[in-house]
Amino acid sequence: MDYDLLPGQRLTRGVSRHLESLGFACVPEFVPTRGLRVDIAAIGRSGEIWVVECKSCRADFMADHKWDGYLPWCDRFFWAVDADFPQELLPDGTGLILADAWDAEILREGPESRLAPARRKAVTLKLARTAAERLRRLEDAAF
Repeated sequence: MDYDLLPGQRLTRGVSRHLESLGFACVPEFVPTRGLRVDIAAIGRSGEIWVVECKSCRADFMADHKWDGYLPWCDRFFWAVDADFPQELLPDGTGLILADAWDAEILREGPESRLAPARRKAVTLKLARTAAERLRRLEDAAF
């Protein structure tokens, strides 16, 4: 039931569902490098990497002082918010996704800033390893 989810978890679920419908594979709570944890890292069919930060309220956004550190780890950056979020707080030049627990809609694409090949390879490998490790732990817990 989505009532058991926290507001940020609802946004993460809706955004992940939408991005998956666009051909992306999503990894929530991904750590691209020490000291950074993004809400959603998504990799597309052609290898493009998007980062989405989910913000459930003004206080959540105001407390986030690391978001610009995420930009060097993706091709596009987005904020995901619900319909009640004051969108005027969000910086220009970033993507915007409107979401709820069930789905999402991209209102504004984040500008593209292509990763260097070596960084892309490192992030892609880390995404793959993170997803595989999480899957193994889930399967292990089932026994």
